[in-house]
Amino acid sequence: MSADLETLLLDYGKLSEQDMLIEELEPLKNMGKRFEEMMMIHKAAIREVRTKLEVLNDEFQVKSKRNPIRYIKHRIKKPESIIEKMHRRGFEMSLDSMVQNLNDIAGVRVVCGYGSDIYDIADMLKKQDDVRVILEKDYIKNPKPNGYRSLHIVVEIPVFFSDRKQFVKVEVQIRTMAMDFWASLEHQLHYKHTGGEYDEIVDELRECAETIHQTDTKMQRIYNRIMKGEDEA
Repeated sequence: MSADLETLLLDYGKLSEQDMLIEELEPLKNMGKRFEEMMMIHKAAIREVRTKLEVLNDEFQVKSKRNPIRYIKHRIKKPESIIEKMHRRGFEMSLDSMVQNLNDIAGVRVVCGYGSDIYDIADMLKKQDDVRVILEKDYIKNPKPNGYRSLHIVVEIPVFFSDRKQFVKVEVQIRTMAMDFWASLEHQLHYKHTGGEYDEIVDELRECAETIHQTDTKMQRIYNRIMKGEDEA
């Protein structure tokens, strides 16, 4: 299907918001090869970023005898989520618009042991000469109102195909294990809990976020003391 999505969605005003999302999603899925290629390109970009991060982790192991990265997760944004975000932000409904306007179609989450590891990994990734930093948001130093903490970096990296090189955006989120545990619980609340206790749980989670931050800070201080003692031994 080669027709633009905008042409296929002329009846916006006649649809409810829920119906609109359904109607918008089907033409996108039916665009066939172009949509499939877009998703393939972003999956390839994820592999490139994962490889870079795994190499950095291996280098740490050789030089410092430790692995700052505990684990890496990744995901491709679901078509339903892409459409919802495009609609919510008022972007043109086309594949070109998606690639241009969305930074998080491809996402990589890096989970570290300590807060200092977050910035070490981020700095080494940003220094690589084939990585373009598009956007950086530090929600650790400036947490969201709900208590969320993580370092977000949107990068563009080259992906090499048989006939071209293409720069692709990937959102990299870097956080500690404690931050990741909190974010997983908050995610469940956001998408699954609709009962009357919602506001109370939100307040409790905000308190937990602060406790987790204090714990991360204490663990970092203890780790620094241990490492200092090893250096002096």
